[in-house]
Amino acid sequence: MSEKCSEHGCDKNEVEEGQVSSQLRNIDVIEKSSVSAGHSRSASQAQQPPFPSLKVTANHALDRVISRLSTVSIIDPGPPPDGGLKAWTQVAMAFIVVFTTWGYVNSFGAFQTYYTSILPQSPSTISWIGSVQVWIVFFLGAFSGRALDAGLFIPTFIIGVIVQLLGIFMMSLSTKYWQLLITQGILTGIGSGTFFCPSMGLVATYFSKRRGLAVGLVTMGNSAGGAIYPVVVRQLLPKIGFAWTVRVLGFVNLAALAVVLAFMRPRLPPRKAGPIVEFSAFKEPEFALFVAGMSFVIASLYFMFYYLVSFARDEIGLSYSTAVILLVILNGVGVPGRLLPGLLADRYFGVLNVFVPLLLLTTIITYCWLAISSSTSLFIFSCFYGFFSGAFQSLMPTTIASLTKDLDRLGTRLGMCFSTLSFAALASPPISGAILAADGGNYYHAQIWAGTLALVGTCLVAAARVSRFGWKLKVKC
Repeated sequence: MSEKCSEHGCDKNEVEEGQVSSQLRNIDVIEKSSVSAGHSRSASQAQQPPFPSLKVTANHALDRVISRLSTVSIIDPGPPPDGGLKAWTQVAMAFIVVFTTWGYVNSFGAFQTYYTSILPQSPSTISWIGSVQVWIVFFLGAFSGRALDAGLFIPTFIIGVIVQLLGIFMMSLSTKYWQLLITQGILTGIGSGTFFCPSMGLVATYFSKRRGLAVGLVTMGNSAGGAIYPVVVRQLLPKIGFAWTVRVLGFVNLAALAVVLAFMRPRLPPRKAGPIVEFSAFKEPEFALFVAGMSFVIASLYFMFYYLVSFARDEIGLSYSTAVILLVILNGVGVPGRLLPGLLADRYFGVLNVFVPLLLLTTIITYCWLAISSSTSLFIFSCFYGFFSGAFQSLMPTTIASLTKDLDRLGTRLGMCFSTLSFAALASPPISGAILAADGGNYYHAQIWAGTLALVGTCLVAAARVSRFGWKLKVKC
């Protein structure tokens, strides 16, 4: 059978359905034979020791067939459409999901600077609010991603939205550090993490050749949200206060996510069987090296997002309202940065061949932070860092998809990757804050720390590329 499939290109589901049909036909033959044989048996044969009932044997065979069917998708959805109204609608809906999750998360720098001015806790302690939020969003991916594979996208999405909105509106009532840690850090993180990963995995199943472009468009929501939320906070905070500013953000998310619920639908049938975590994936060197490398890169990235505004205020002397503009730039320039790499990866070079150079450029720019000494150079630095960091982030889900042969397992693998990255995102800002405190607020050693993290991560991801495709640069991968 395997030789015949290799010659004619038949698909796995067709083979297994053929085997099932064959077994069912054999069962019918067995049962008919048992009936006809019963009429011709002699009395002497009836006195012989009884043999196992053929009908019982047939039923046992049928049970095995049904058991086999329970782990196989009977309805073959066919190849990804790679376009069309429904597919691009999923892209638009996932854009909104990323806007309301990571766009909101990446605007924490605006809250970090504000909390530092009103709370007695140190910047390192305050950064735990954002770190816990990011950690939970990433970590829950291991479980919520499997929900997509199991056909539970809609209930998972609804639960996540309810918890996220509960966290935001309870945050508007918070006045103490521990209250903000619970509402903004834990509740909002749980809600966002519950529906973010399944949404990303869902979009990837609609595309094949255009997957890089589609995911790039989706991740633009990260940059758009990261640019818009800080502007809203900056404009409304002095006018209507903290409580109503946060409530406005909550109502924006409520309206946006209601639209997503109305239009976002999975394409693949449920895969009931299978573990929540596929540990065998880490036995693949390219996958393990990629996840390890991105852990270092993410640790560097979130130090930048959380402390750049504070650096502008403490070291350069900018006011709070002016420093927040840096966060807007950092996220805003990522919009074109997230679109172009997907096009290049799909049409010309391959995702890993674009991903590794982007990481290298991001590392070089991170080290350039050491030379920043004026507001002009800081704004220019923010533009370059925002562009290239946004570019490599847009290719992360596409790279994981390219390392996953069976798209039915994509949700699980995305979740595993994000869960691993969660620990880097959790630890990096507080560690960086501790380095700052140890240096008396001087950013020099913390900047070296951020650059070195990015460098180590780049080397590991490059090793993943070599492990999978070798040293040949002309291979599209």
